[in-house]
Amino acid sequence: MIPVLNVETLTLDQLAKTIDHSLLKPELTDEDVIAGCELAKRYHVASVCVKPCHVPLAARILAGSDVKVGTVIGFPHGHSTTATKEFEAREAVANGAEELDMVINIGALRSGHDDLVRDDIRAVVKAAGSKAIVKVILENHYLTDQEKVRACRLAEEAGAHYVKTSTGFAPTGATIQDLKLMRASVSPHIGVKAAHGVRDLDTALEVIAVGVTRIGATQTERILEDFRQRKQRET
Repeated sequence: MIPVLNVETLTLDQLAKTIDHSLLKPELTDEDVIAGCELAKRYHVASVCVKPCHVPLAARILAGSDVKVGTVIGFPHGHSTTATKEFEAREAVANGAEELDMVINIGALRSGHDDLVRDDIRAVVKAAGSKAIVKVILENHYLTDQEKVRACRLAEEAGAHYVKTSTGFAPTGATIQDLKLMRASVSPHIGVKAAHGVRDLDTALEVIAVGVTRIGATQTERILEDFRQRKQRET
């Protein structure tokens, strides 16, 4: 079971370990990725989430640290074939990734092809084996509430470790309503990740309060420094 965090007693270290520092913008250079990994190490966040091509670089920069290397599979639209996603997962793990954020086949879910969606996720979980955890991106902007619930349940049935709101590339991202729905749709041992829209401390605390245990963020430094300053004012 993933422990639920208490906002009232939250520490800086605990908050940092909810954050996957996102480095997924298409224009990022090697220097940008290196700087992002160094920031992640400085704040001891949970992971960095880099593009597949940057996994070896991130693994080298983060070697020996407590920050894990994450990457994306079938990103950003989820329409790669299952065989392609499976290959991406195996290659990412071989290159040093320990966390895989995969996009479901959105159209298949909306078409009612639940077996295809489940098998797609299961293939990535199997490819990850014991070397990486799998977070399943639903891309909620395109789904009805009923479809979100189905996607959560299919992800759990397939052996995924987290369900996640968004890629960051759809028009909208994480909402409190969706996060509550997702949290209620999976077992306590399945984590919920909020992505796309958590850009400040108050929003981060709000999503944690409804049961989120991972946050995809580009504004990592801002969130953590604001928390540090707020705690200092309280003492």
